[in-house]
Amino acid sequence: MTDTPNVTSTDTLPDRLSSDPRSPFYNAEILARDVGIRFKGVEKNNVEEYCVSEGWVRVTAGSSKDRFGNPLTIKLTGQVEPYFREAK
Repeated sequence: MTDTPNVTSTDTLPDRLSSDPRSPFYNAEILARDVGIRFKGVEKNNVEEYCVSEGWVRVTAGSSKDRFGNPLTIKLTGQVEPYFREAK
């Protein structure tokens, strides 16, 4: 049973990725490479999760927290372009 495919190529990003360690779509190795997200042509820095094939991102809703202390998120739909940021 595999929810997420193992990414063997160093230049490809998965279709879906989450920054929450409790998520089945969390991948620490990929996140360590500094992933950037362009949503509708604008770079977003507050993305918690994305899905390219379904065309959505989850972004944090300000500094609001739920009753468990996790950030509240909003699901936005549109064109999603994940990429690796270059080390400068």
